[in-house]
Amino acid sequence: MDKIQIEVFGKPGCAKCAMLNHRIDELLKKEPYASHYEKVYNSLGTEEGLVKFALAQCINPNRIPGMVLAKNGEYIENPTPEVPDPVCKASKLYDYIGIQTDYSSEGGKGVITPAMVQSILDQGLSL
Repeated sequence: MDKIQIEVFGKPGCAKCAMLNHRIDELLKKEPYASHYEKVYNSLGTEEGLVKFALAQCINPNRIPGMVLAKNGEYIENPTPEVPDPVCKASKLYDYIGIQTDYSSEGGKGVITPAMVQSILDQGLSL
């Protein structure tokens, strides 16, 4: 079975990027996530990371860190982009299944919570 990739986008030295990676790593130690997912970290400090970020076309550069689910190198489209997400709220991506940081005062001041990460991974499991 091909695993779903969690394409993470972050910047060198970013504490929130490190926290997102840690939260994903913790979930990937548990089932059902361990057998269905693998994490791919894309540093925006590298040319390769910037190219992948540009191809995603859906994460605002001012809202890093972020993550998008992919299968066989293709980002997975959000089947219900118009449906509000009660867990991820404004952090939810519209075009693809994923999230980006919401730095607004309503969005939790830039925190991607473990519940938000789990919600995105659960969406991927339901495909």
